[in-house]
Amino acid sequence: MEPVLREYDAGITCIDTMLLQPGRAACYLLVQDGCAAFIDTGTSHTVPFLLKTLELKDIPRQAVEYVIPTHVHLDHAGGAGKLMEQLPNATLVIHPRGAPHMVDPSRLVMGATEVYGEHRFREHFGEIRAIDEQRVMVAEDQSSLSLADRTLVFLHTPGHAYHHFCIHDETSNGIFAGDTFGLSYTELDDENGAFIMPTTTPVQFDPQAWQDSLTRLLDYHPGNMYLTHFGRVSEVNRLAQELSQDIESYASIARQHMHKSGRKAKIHASLTEYLRKRLSERKTPEEVDRLTEFLQYDLQLNTAGLEVWLQRLERRSN
Repeated sequence: MEPVLREYDAGITCIDTMLLQPGRAACYLLVQDGCAAFIDTGTSHTVPFLLKTLELKDIPRQAVEYVIPTHVHLDHAGGAGKLMEQLPNATLVIHPRGAPHMVDPSRLVMGATEVYGEHRFREHFGEIRAIDEQRVMVAEDQSSLSLADRTLVFLHTPGHAYHHFCIHDETSNGIFAGDTFGLSYTELDDENGAFIMPTTTPVQFDPQAWQDSLTRLLDYHPGNMYLTHFGRVSEVNRLAQELSQDIESYASIARQHMHKSGRKAKIHASLTEYLRKRLSERKTPEEVDRLTEFLQYDLQLNTAGLEVWLQRLERRSN
Protein backbone atom coordinates (compact mmCIF):
# COMPACT_ATOMS: atom_id res chain seq x y z
CA MET A 1 0.00 0.00 0.00
CA GLU A 2 1.25 3.46 -0.89
CA PRO A 3 1.44 6.05 1.91
CA VAL A 4 -1.29 8.69 2.03
CA LEU A 5 0.40 12.08 2.16
CA ARG A 6 -0.55 15.71 2.59
CA GLU A 7 2.03 18.22 1.47
CA TYR A 8 2.30 21.48 3.38
CA ASP A 9 4.66 24.36 2.84
CA ALA A 10 8.06 24.77 4.56
CA GLY A 11 9.10 21.20 3.75
CA ILE A 12 6.41 19.54 5.91
CA THR A 13 4.68 16.32 4.86
CA CYS A 14 1.82 14.80 6.83
CA ILE A 15 1.78 10.98 6.65
CA ASP A 16 -1.34 9.01 7.53
CA THR A 17 -0.41 6.20 9.95
CA MET A 18 -3.60 4.26 9.05
CA LEU A 19 -4.35 3.57 12.71
CA LEU A 20 -7.81 1.98 12.86
CA GLN A 21 -8.81 3.72 9.61
CA PRO A 22 -7.58 6.54 7.37
CA GLY A 23 -7.53 10.01 8.85
CA ARG A 24 -7.27 9.07 12.53
CA ALA A 25 -3.56 9.56 13.24
CA ALA A 26 -0.60 11.16 11.49
CA CYS A 27 3.09 11.74 11.76
CA TYR A 28 5.23 14.33 10.00
CA LEU A 29 8.35 14.41 7.86
CA LEU A 30 10.42 17.61 7.92
CA VAL A 31 12.99 18.19 5.19
CA GLN A 32 15.49 21.04 5.27
CA ASP A 33 18.45 21.36 2.88
CA GLY A 34 18.76 17.62 2.41
CA CYS A 35 18.35 16.78 6.11
CA ALA A 36 15.23 15.08 7.42
CA ALA A 37 13.41 14.37 10.67
CA PHE A 38 10.27 12.48 11.63
CA ILE A 39 7.95 13.92 14.27
CA ASP A 40 5.91 11.09 15.79
CA THR A 41 6.19 7.64 14.24
CA GLY A 42 2.82 5.96 14.55
CA THR A 43 2.90 2.27 15.42
CA SER A 44 5.16 -0.51 14.20
CA HIS A 45 2.63 -1.06 11.42
CA THR A 46 3.32 2.51 10.22
CA VAL A 47 7.05 2.11 9.60
CA PRO A 48 6.74 0.80 6.00
CA PHE A 49 4.74 3.94 5.11
CA LEU A 50 7.48 6.16 6.54
CA LEU A 51 10.24 4.36 4.68
CA LYS A 52 8.23 4.42 1.45
CA THR A 53 7.72 8.17 1.87
CA LEU A 54 11.49 8.64 1.98
CA GLU A 55 11.80 6.52 -1.15
CA LEU A 56 9.14 8.51 -3.01
CA LYS A 57 10.93 11.74 -2.13
CA ASP A 58 14.40 10.39 -3.01
CA ILE A 59 15.60 10.98 0.53
CA PRO A 60 18.27 8.48 1.61
CA ARG A 61 17.62 6.79 4.94
CA GLN A 62 21.04 8.07 6.01
CA ALA A 63 19.73 11.65 5.70
CA VAL A 64 17.25 11.25 8.55
CA GLU A 65 18.92 12.88 11.54
CA TYR A 66 16.16 12.78 14.13
CA VAL A 67 13.13 10.74 15.16
CA ILE A 68 11.04 12.84 17.56
CA PRO A 69 7.98 11.34 19.29
CA THR A 70 5.98 14.06 21.06
CA HIS A 71 5.31 11.56 23.86
CA VAL A 72 5.49 7.81 24.38
CA HIS A 73 1.84 6.81 23.86
CA LEU A 74 1.98 4.05 21.31
CA ASP A 75 0.04 5.80 18.54
CA HIS A 76 2.88 8.37 18.62
CA ALA A 77 5.96 6.34 19.53
CA GLY A 78 5.10 2.68 19.12
CA GLY A 79 7.01 2.41 15.85
CA ALA A 80 10.09 4.31 17.03
CA GLY A 81 12.23 1.26 17.77
CA LYS A 82 11.48 -0.45 14.49
CA LEU A 83 12.01 2.79 12.58
CA MET A 84 15.33 3.53 14.25
CA GLU A 85 16.63 0.15 13.13
CA GLN A 86 16.21 1.34 9.52
CA LEU A 87 17.78 4.80 9.97
CA PRO A 88 21.50 4.36 10.69
CA ASN A 89 22.29 8.02 11.44
CA ALA A 90 19.17 8.98 13.37
CA THR A 91 18.98 10.04 17.00
CA LEU A 92 15.78 9.60 18.97
CA VAL A 93 14.77 12.84 20.71
CA ILE A 94 12.37 12.40 23.63
CA HIS A 95 11.05 13.98 26.83
CA PRO A 96 13.12 13.06 29.93
CA ARG A 97 10.19 11.17 31.43
CA GLY A 98 9.73 9.21 28.22
CA ALA A 99 13.34 8.21 27.57
CA PRO A 100 13.40 5.18 29.94
CA HIS A 101 10.33 3.75 28.18
CA MET A 102 12.03 3.92 24.79
CA VAL A 103 15.11 2.12 26.10
CA ASP A 104 13.03 -0.49 27.96
CA PRO A 105 9.43 -0.49 26.68
CA SER A 106 8.21 -3.34 28.92
CA ARG A 107 6.20 -1.13 31.29
CA LEU A 108 4.78 0.78 28.33
CA VAL A 109 3.60 -2.47 26.76
CA MET A 110 2.15 -3.70 30.03
CA GLY A 111 0.20 -0.48 30.60
CA ALA A 112 -1.17 -0.37 27.08
CA THR A 113 -2.16 -4.03 27.25
CA GLU A 114 -4.16 -3.29 30.41
CA VAL A 115 -6.01 -0.49 28.59
CA TYR A 116 -6.64 -2.24 25.25
CA GLY A 117 -6.41 -5.95 26.03
CA GLU A 118 -3.83 -8.34 24.56
CA HIS A 119 -5.58 -8.94 21.21
CA ARG A 120 -6.38 -5.29 20.47
CA PHE A 121 -2.92 -4.25 21.60
CA ARG A 122 -1.21 -6.55 19.08
CA GLU A 123 -3.69 -5.71 16.35
CA HIS A 124 -3.32 -1.95 16.78
CA PHE A 125 0.32 -1.53 17.76
CA GLY A 126 2.32 -4.61 16.78
CA GLU A 127 5.76 -5.28 18.25
CA ILE A 128 7.40 -2.58 20.39
CA ARG A 129 11.18 -2.68 20.08
CA ALA A 130 13.75 -1.24 22.46
CA ILE A 131 16.16 1.51 21.36
CA ASP A 132 19.85 1.58 22.20
CA GLU A 133 20.36 4.12 24.97
CA GLN A 134 23.37 5.53 23.09
CA ARG A 135 21.02 6.69 20.33
CA VAL A 136 18.60 8.50 22.64
CA MET A 137 18.78 12.26 23.29
CA VAL A 138 16.74 13.85 26.07
CA ALA A 139 15.15 17.20 25.20
CA GLU A 140 14.92 19.43 28.25
CA ASP A 141 12.35 22.19 28.42
CA GLN A 142 13.18 25.10 26.08
CA SER A 143 16.10 23.22 24.59
CA SER A 144 16.61 23.39 20.84
CA LEU A 145 18.30 21.55 18.03
CA SER A 146 19.07 22.35 14.42
CA LEU A 147 17.94 20.50 11.32
CA ALA A 148 20.36 22.07 8.83
CA ASP A 149 19.63 25.78 9.47
CA ARG A 150 16.13 25.11 10.85
CA THR A 151 15.65 25.55 14.60
CA LEU A 152 13.29 23.32 16.57
CA VAL A 153 12.46 24.36 20.15
CA PHE A 154 11.09 21.84 22.67
CA LEU A 155 8.39 22.92 25.10
CA HIS A 156 7.31 20.60 27.91
CA THR A 157 3.51 20.57 27.88
CA PRO A 158 1.91 18.35 30.54
CA GLY A 159 -1.85 17.96 30.70
CA HIS A 160 -2.49 15.11 28.33
CA ALA A 161 0.63 13.31 29.60
CA TYR A 162 3.51 14.27 31.89
CA HIS A 163 5.98 13.03 29.27
CA HIS A 164 4.67 15.27 26.47
CA PHE A 165 6.50 18.01 24.65
CA CYS A 166 5.56 20.15 21.69
CA ILE A 167 7.98 21.40 19.06
CA HIS A 168 8.01 25.00 17.87
CA ASP A 169 9.32 25.21 14.31
CA GLU A 170 10.60 28.70 13.65
CA THR A 171 10.78 28.17 9.89
CA SER A 172 7.04 27.57 9.50
CA ASN A 173 5.98 29.45 12.66
CA GLY A 174 4.09 26.29 13.49
CA ILE A 175 3.90 23.98 16.48
CA PHE A 176 3.88 20.20 16.27
CA ALA A 177 1.42 19.69 19.09
CA GLY A 178 1.01 15.92 19.43
CA ASP A 179 -2.12 15.65 21.61
CA THR A 180 -1.72 18.91 23.55
CA PHE A 181 -3.88 20.79 21.04
CA GLY A 182 -6.50 18.05 21.07
CA LEU A 183 -7.91 16.17 18.13
CA SER A 184 -9.57 17.63 15.06
CA TYR A 185 -10.56 14.99 12.53
CA THR A 186 -11.24 16.30 9.06
CA GLU A 187 -14.58 14.41 9.04
CA LEU A 188 -15.76 17.00 11.56
CA ASP A 189 -14.84 20.02 9.40
CA ASP A 190 -17.55 22.11 7.76
CA GLU A 191 -18.19 25.64 6.53
CA ASN A 192 -17.64 26.85 10.11
CA GLY A 193 -14.09 25.50 10.09
CA ALA A 194 -12.45 22.80 12.14
CA PHE A 195 -14.03 21.12 15.18
CA ILE A 196 -11.76 20.32 18.12
CA MET A 197 -11.99 18.27 21.32
CA PRO A 198 -9.58 17.01 23.99
CA THR A 199 -8.16 13.53 24.14
CA THR A 200 -8.02 12.46 27.80
CA THR A 201 -6.77 8.93 27.30
CA PRO A 202 -5.33 7.15 30.36
CA VAL A 203 -3.41 7.77 32.51
CA GLN A 204 -2.12 11.30 33.18
CA PHE A 205 -4.91 13.79 32.47
CA ASP A 206 -4.27 16.99 34.45
CA PRO A 207 -6.71 19.78 33.56
CA GLN A 208 -4.87 22.68 35.19
CA ALA A 209 -1.51 21.66 33.72
CA TRP A 210 -3.19 21.36 30.33
CA GLN A 211 -4.65 24.87 30.56
CA ASP A 212 -1.19 26.19 31.43
CA SER A 213 0.32 24.32 28.48
CA LEU A 214 -2.23 25.80 26.08
CA THR A 215 -1.41 29.29 27.31
CA ARG A 216 2.26 28.58 26.80
CA LEU A 217 1.76 27.46 23.21
CA LEU A 218 -0.30 30.55 22.40
CA ASP A 219 2.49 32.77 23.72
CA TYR A 220 4.44 31.77 20.61
CA HIS A 221 1.66 33.13 18.35
CA PRO A 222 1.80 30.14 16.00
CA GLY A 223 0.24 30.43 12.58
CA ASN A 224 -0.54 26.70 12.47
CA MET A 225 -0.81 23.71 14.75
CA TYR A 226 0.21 20.32 13.37
CA LEU A 227 -1.86 17.69 15.17
CA THR A 228 -1.35 13.97 15.33
CA HIS A 229 -5.16 13.62 15.18
CA PHE A 230 -5.27 14.93 12.42
CA GLY A 231 -3.24 17.27 10.23
CA ARG A 232 -2.76 21.03 10.17
CA VAL A 233 -5.24 23.48 11.69
CA SER A 234 -4.96 27.23 11.31
CA GLU A 235 -7.72 28.88 13.36
CA VAL A 236 -5.47 28.67 16.37
CA ASN A 237 -7.06 31.22 18.72
CA ARG A 238 -10.65 30.07 18.19
CA LEU A 239 -9.75 26.42 18.53
CA ALA A 240 -7.69 27.10 21.64
CA GLN A 241 -10.68 28.78 23.30
CA GLU A 242 -12.95 25.85 22.45
CA LEU A 243 -10.39 23.31 23.60
CA SER A 244 -9.87 25.18 26.86
CA GLN A 245 -13.61 25.18 27.51
CA ASP A 246 -13.82 21.46 26.76
CA ILE A 247 -10.99 20.63 29.18
CA GLU A 248 -12.81 22.54 31.90
CA SER A 249 -16.11 20.87 31.04
CA TYR A 250 -14.60 17.37 30.95
CA ALA A 251 -13.10 17.86 34.42
CA SER A 252 -16.42 19.20 35.70
CA ILE A 253 -18.32 16.23 34.27
CA ALA A 254 -15.93 13.80 35.94
CA ARG A 255 -16.20 15.55 39.31
CA GLN A 256 -20.00 15.57 39.13
CA HIS A 257 -19.98 11.76 39.09
CA MET A 258 -17.06 11.26 41.48
CA HIS A 259 -19.07 9.77 44.35
CA LYS A 260 -21.75 8.00 42.32
CA SER A 261 -22.06 4.28 41.78
CA GLY A 262 -21.48 3.14 38.22
CA ARG A 263 -19.68 6.41 37.59
CA LYS A 264 -17.74 5.24 34.53
CA ALA A 265 -20.97 4.63 32.61
CA LYS A 266 -22.34 7.93 33.87
CA ILE A 267 -19.23 9.80 32.74
CA HIS A 268 -19.49 8.20 29.30
CA ALA A 269 -23.15 9.18 29.02
CA SER A 270 -22.45 12.76 30.09
CA LEU A 271 -19.49 13.11 27.72
CA THR A 272 -21.67 11.81 24.89
CA GLU A 273 -24.43 14.27 25.75
CA TYR A 274 -21.91 17.13 25.92
CA LEU A 275 -20.42 16.17 22.55
CA ARG A 276 -23.83 15.92 20.91
CA LYS A 277 -24.74 19.37 22.20
CA ARG A 278 -21.56 20.85 20.75
CA LEU A 279 -22.08 19.08 17.43
CA SER A 280 -25.72 20.18 17.25
CA GLU A 281 -24.64 23.81 17.23
CA ARG A 282 -23.27 23.31 13.70
CA LYS A 283 -24.54 19.94 12.42
CA THR A 284 -27.88 18.49 11.37
CA PRO A 285 -29.48 15.83 13.64
CA GLU A 286 -28.47 13.14 11.16
CA GLU A 287 -24.88 14.36 11.16
CA VAL A 288 -24.85 14.48 14.96
CA ASP A 289 -25.90 10.81 15.09
CA ARG A 290 -23.31 9.77 12.51
CA LEU A 291 -20.45 11.71 14.10
CA THR A 292 -21.32 10.54 17.60
CA GLU A 293 -20.95 6.98 16.35
CA PHE A 294 -17.72 7.92 14.53
CA LEU A 295 -16.29 9.27 17.81
CA GLN A 296 -17.30 6.32 20.03
CA TYR A 297 -13.73 5.01 20.26
CA ASP A 298 -12.48 8.40 21.45
CA LEU A 299 -15.38 8.77 23.89
CA GLN A 300 -14.50 5.40 25.42
CA LEU A 301 -10.83 6.30 25.81
CA ASN A 302 -11.68 9.76 27.19
CA THR A 303 -14.02 8.17 29.72
CA ALA A 304 -11.31 5.75 30.83
CA GLY A 305 -8.83 8.61 31.25
CA LEU A 306 -11.23 10.64 33.36
CA GLU A 307 -11.93 7.60 35.53
CA VAL A 308 -8.19 7.17 36.16
CA TRP A 309 -7.94 10.88 37.02
CA LEU A 310 -10.71 10.56 39.61
CA GLN A 311 -8.97 7.54 41.12
CA ARG A 312 -5.81 9.61 41.44
CA LEU A 313 -7.73 12.43 43.16
CA GLU A 314 -9.26 9.93 45.57
CA ARG A 315 -5.86 8.50 46.49
CA ARG A 316 -4.53 12.00 47.20
CA SER A 317 -7.47 12.81 49.48
CA ASN A 318 -7.07 9.66 51.59
